[in-house]
Amino acid sequence: MKRVFSGVQPTGNIHIGNYLGALRQFVELQNDNECIYCIVDMHSITVPQQPQELRQHILDVAALYLAIGVDPKKATVFVQSDVPGHAELSWVLTCSAYTGELSRMTQFKDKSKGRESAPAGLFTYPVLMAADILLYDTHVVPVGNDQKQHIELCRDLAIRINNKYGETFVVPEGRFLKEGARIMALDEPTRKMSKSAENPLSRISLLDDESKIKKAIMKSTTDSEGEVRFDIENKPGISNLMNIYSSFSSLSIEDIQKKYQGCGYGDFKKDLVQVTAEALRPIREQYEEIRHSQELIDVLKEGAEKANDISEKTMLRVKERFGLGFGK
Repeated sequence: MKRVFSGVQPTGNIHIGNYLGALRQFVELQNDNECIYCIVDMHSITVPQQPQELRQHILDVAALYLAIGVDPKKATVFVQSDVPGHAELSWVLTCSAYTGELSRMTQFKDKSKGRESAPAGLFTYPVLMAADILLYDTHVVPVGNDQKQHIELCRDLAIRINNKYGETFVVPEGRFLKEGARIMALDEPTRKMSKSAENPLSRISLLDDESKIKKAIMKSTTDSEGEVRFDIENKPGISNLMNIYSSFSSLSIEDIQKKYQGCGYGDFKKDLVQVTAEALRPIREQYEEIRHSQELIDVLKEGAEKANDISEKTMLRVKERFGLGFGK
C-alpha cells in the first residue's frame, strides 16, 4: 500500500475550498492506502496566535477530520507538535535548502508583501512542510492546486539529499484536483477562498448553518449578463458558483448549464443554497457529536504514538546519512 500524508492548519473555520480542494480526498484515499493526516499547529504560529484559541482550533480541526469521514481505524490522525521529528527534520532540510528557492515561493511573497521584514518562520515554513511529508516516507500528498510549488520544493530537497547522501527519502507525488475545480472567494472570484479574508461572506465554512450559507451565496459576486454559463475568464463569479454546485451534486458543469438555460441567477443561487446546505448538514451534525468527546482526545493520543513510531525510524536513517549523533 502507498503511504499518504497531508495536513491542515488549525486557524479559523475550515471552508468549502479547503474541503473540496483537499479534505474530501482524505476520505477517498483511506480505503486503499496507508493514510497519515495531521493538524499542522506548528505552521500556524508563523503568524501570532492566542494560545487558548489555538488549542481549541486544533480540536476543531481534529473533530472535522472525523466528521467528514476520516476513520481513525483506517487512518492515523494526530497533532504535528506532538511528534518531535517534524521540527528535527525541518532543521536538517533547512540546511540543505537555499534562500533563493525559498524567496521564490509565491505564498511567502503574498504574505510578506508590504512588510519591511517578515518572521523567519514565514520564510522557512515550506521546509517544515517538506519535513512533514518526508518524515513518513510519503508516496502521495493530497493537497489543493495552490500547494504545487511547495510539493515541488519538497521533491527537490528529497532528490538533492538522495543524490548527495545516498537513498534517504521517498520522493513524493502531489495529488491535485483537476484544473478548474479550485474554489474561489464569493465576493472576489478572481482570488481563492481564504480563511483569513476580512469579509466573512467571501467564504462558506463547513460548520455554517443554512442561513449563513444563504446569505453568502445570495450576495455572491456574479455579472450583469444573467446567463448561467461556464466561462472562467469572462464570468468568474458564476463559473465559481457552478464549480461549487457540481462539486456538491451529481451534476456536471454541462448538466448545470443545460438545467438553468434561460433562467436567471436568482433561481440558480436559490438551488445552490439547498444543494450546499444539504451536503454540509451531516458534517455539521457529526462534528457536534464528536467535538467534546473523550473519543477525540483518544484518537489524537493514539495517532501521535503511531506517528512517532514511524518518524523515529526515519530520523535514525537521516542521522546516519548525515553523520549526526551515535544512534540508539
